[in-house]
Amino acid sequence: QVQLVESGGGLVQVGGSLRLSCAASGRTFSGYAVGWFRQAPGMERVFVAANMWTDSTYYADSVKGRFTISRDNAKNTVYLQMNSLKPEDTAVYYCAASFGLGHAMISREDKYDDWGQGTQVTVSS
Repeated sequence: QVQLVESGGGLVQVGGSLRLSCAASGRTFSGYAVGWFRQAPGMERVFVAANMWTDSTYYADSVKGRFTISRDNAKNTVYLQMNSLKPEDTAVYYCAASFGLGHAMISREDKYDDWGQGTQVTVSS
């Protein structure tokens, strides 16, 4: 099991940027797929982006070209750089990890075993 702690959320204006961090403790991210999901008020939690241990990356269509997921193995941290933010990006953002998860299941939240507590992102217009 890996413990995850997100940080970096906050209030930003439309068009602004934020960088979320997901720091792991207990184990390293080696061999893990790490994903970001988000949940807007009254909505289900949905996939945003994921980074596999191979460093392959995957994105939801709604964030392609605006968000970038990256991994720093030395810091045992995964980042989500969010640019050109829109009001519809407002949500609680969660990072999650799954050991050995294949790319075919990368967007399935039920395939992730470990979750952080979430960090709020609010984009004001």
